[in-house]
Amino acid sequence: MLSWLSARRRTRTPSPIPAAWRRILDANVALARRLSPARRDALLAWAEGFIADTDWVGCGGLDVTEEMQVTIAAQAGLLVMGRPERDLYADVSSILVYPTTLVRPPRPLGFFEQPRAPTGHGTTVIGEAMLRGPVVLAWDAVLAGGRAGAPGNVVLHEFAHKLDMATGQIDGAPPLPTRREAARWAAVCTTAYARHQAETAAGLPTAIDAYGATSEAEFFAVATETYFLRPLALAAEHPALAAILDDYYRADLGPSPLVVDDTPDGFALRWN
Repeated sequence: MLSWLSARRRTRTPSPIPAAWRRILDANVALARRLSPARRDALLAWAEGFIADTDWVGCGGLDVTEEMQVTIAAQAGLLVMGRPERDLYADVSSILVYPTTLVRPPRPLGFFEQPRAPTGHGTTVIGEAMLRGPVVLAWDAVLAGGRAGAPGNVVLHEFAHKLDMATGQIDGAPPLPTRREAARWAAVCTTAYARHQAETAAGLPTAIDAYGATSEAEFFAVATETYFLRPLALAAEHPALAAILDDYYRADLGPSPLVVDDTPDGFALRWN
């Protein structure tokens, strides 16, 4: 299945970009406004192939629309359009879209298992990426994350997980072409992750959301969100990490609309 899908993605002939797609991009993907016209067209061309070759499933009574497909595909494309490799999303065969936050029922305890926390409430999910499985997204969270000034972006987060999973394991490292790049990635991320864990445990404010301290995989996904949404804050706090993410994503987004101001407590961000 995956080899067929990869071949299909390589051989597809691009179609003319519909005018409606440009309007969707403008309305729903604030990051794309920082792209040059040529890069915007390249992003939409990539999205066209991805949309056509992916199985889109509406869940919870939702009918998946063209707006949903373009919005999700364009944000996912921001992570890979600068990379020379192909098929980094080779195992993304399907995307499940829910209208809003999914509430999972509580997991039943095993026969010999003792509860360590209250079990009467389920968990809430706005996005999930499964190894060799689908990506799950809540549409309202997708829209919220695409707006200017959004604190997080569920599409960037979950598709960063899919890049991590492209190596066949989930360890916070996407596919890297050389041993030297892999060694640099490991050294920088190990140091940055340890610092983030320590600062989070101490209750200190961090540019990267505290959720990134839960595991190396989550650190990569949350750091990816920060790189795209708060690049100056990331560079100020973790310059080496910002540099390797810049080398990896090659996003070429142009000037950031964020400005970093020095304060007695470190720095503060504002929209320019």
